[in-house]
Amino acid sequence: MHDHAYSPSDRAAVHRVIAERRDMRHFSGGTVDDDVLARLLTAAHHAPSVGLMQPWRFVRIADRGLRRDIHDLVEVERVRTAEALGERSDEFMRLKVEGVLDCAELLVVALGDDRERHVFGRRTMPQMDLASAACAIQNLWLAARAEGLGMGWVSLFDPDALRTLLGMPVGSEPIAVLCLGPVSEFYDRPMLEDVGWATPRPLTDLVSVDGWG
Repeated sequence: MHDHAYSPSDRAAVHRVIAERRDMRHFSGGTVDDDVLARLLTAAHHAPSVGLMQPWRFVRIADRGLRRDIHDLVEVERVRTAEALGERSDEFMRLKVEGVLDCAELLVVALGDDRERHVFGRRTMPQMDLASAACAIQNLWLAARAEGLGMGWVSLFDPDALRTLLGMPVGSEPIAVLCLGPVSEFYDRPMLEDVGWATPRPLTDLVSVDGWG
């Protein structure tokens, strides 16, 4: 064992929460205590970021009318996505793809409007702002699972429409609507695998040495 390794039980807990994290769509209402939400957002804020730019911005949606407006944006894009899927359109429309109206808490994650000034690590790969924010979302996701809360990442929306709805400044970019809250149970497998939409690829198909494939 390496000198700085955690104890076996702590390591097992880390790997367990990673393995049991699920993209949840079914929520059971309820609430998320303020201290728990603060812990989750703190976990997100501890994420690594390229050049320590911390591009993430979090908007907590407390107004029910605003939540319904966000749901309407998601529904518009759900229909457009179905149309773009062609022969799988009907199959897609039968899927439950969000829990915006059912979850205890709704968060919108965006990239800040000032991120273009950050050059460190972004000169040739400007998309590292998005990668950094995705790390923050993953931190929040894992922390939520450890707290026994479900979370789902919704990406079915027009970013410009959501930015306008929330009064975000020019240059900012919403990237996620996060549904968060109690669930009656966690899926045994990823939901899209369980319903036959897709089959996860094995790790061996995605790892190579000294070159592509």
